[in-house]
Amino acid sequence: MKTIGLLGGMSWESTVLYYQLLNEGVRDRLGGLHSAKILLHSVDFSEIEQFQVNGQWDAAATELAQAAYGLQQAGADMILICTNLMHKVAPVIAENIKVPLLHIADAAGRAIQYQGLTKVGLLGTAYTMEEDFYRQRLKDNYALDVIIPEADDREYIHRVIFDELCRGQFTAAARDNYLKIIAKLRQQGAQGVILGCTEIPLLVRQEDSDLPLFNTTALHAQYALDYAFAADDVAVA
Repeated sequence: MKTIGLLGGMSWESTVLYYQLLNEGVRDRLGGLHSAKILLHSVDFSEIEQFQVNGQWDAAATELAQAAYGLQQAGADMILICTNLMHKVAPVIAENIKVPLLHIADAAGRAIQYQGLTKVGLLGTAYTMEEDFYRQRLKDNYALDVIIPEADDREYIHRVIFDELCRGQFTAAARDNYLKIIAKLRQQGAQGVILGCTEIPLLVRQEDSDLPLFNTTALHAQYALDYAFAADDVAVA
């Protein structure tokens, strides 16, 4: 079993879920008292959020790349960025390490392809929904047509993520409004919806919607487990 390196703390609420899912996955595969081999570098999210707001993506990339390198030096066999948004700087991080960086969009793309879907909606921060770093990877690597909510809904989704979800607040009102946005995406032809922020699955669950929801946190953790148990010669794209 390989050692999983986590870049976490963005936010810590979803990092807790990564830790839980990874350990549950190892327990289910091996039984007994087995648990996941995990190394965690948890950042101060307030500092990263300020880089985001100020457009200092190079500074954010440098900090996370250094953290990833530290995890590699400590023995991590792979790196996971425990947030969808900060995959914006994934190429810089990958350039600074020698172990695989398991991209969260690949985890989502593979799951969507497996279900035979071709058009999906995307919920996440404004950066994730509106910029190309996430949607383009899904289009290029998985031939997916990715649609996003209208502007007012994108603003609402983004605000709830930072003002509520990342602060541990999960209200029925926010859940209802997210489900209304999901319903709109369905009317636009979405066959499923990517929960493209690692906090959203803490608010909206599959049982809340009859449209397939792709929980990127769970899918990313499963991707890591598959690699952790794979033979050493198995390549990761």
